[in-house]
Amino acid sequence: MMKDILYQKLTDALKPDYLEIINESHLHQGHAGDDGSGESHYCINISSSEFKGLSRVDQHRLINTVLKEEFKKIHSIKINIKKA
Repeated sequence: MMKDILYQKLTDALKPDYLEIINESHLHQGHAGDDGSGESHYCINISSSEFKGLSRVDQHRLINTVLKEEFKKIHSIKINIKKA
């Protein structure tokens, strides 16, 4: 499942203090980006010391880099960075 892949890649790369991944694909059924797989839209809530000193944009870029391959398969990821 995509949720498991996202979890493993983020855990390996960022060693988060907190990580929650929510599949929100059901909220987007029939909308743009919904490929019918049920794995097209995710919300990531994360806290990691790897974000220390990075701007919000750079924190998101870091996550996008870690999940580069997955973005080829999913439509959207909402990212919420929590303070460590």
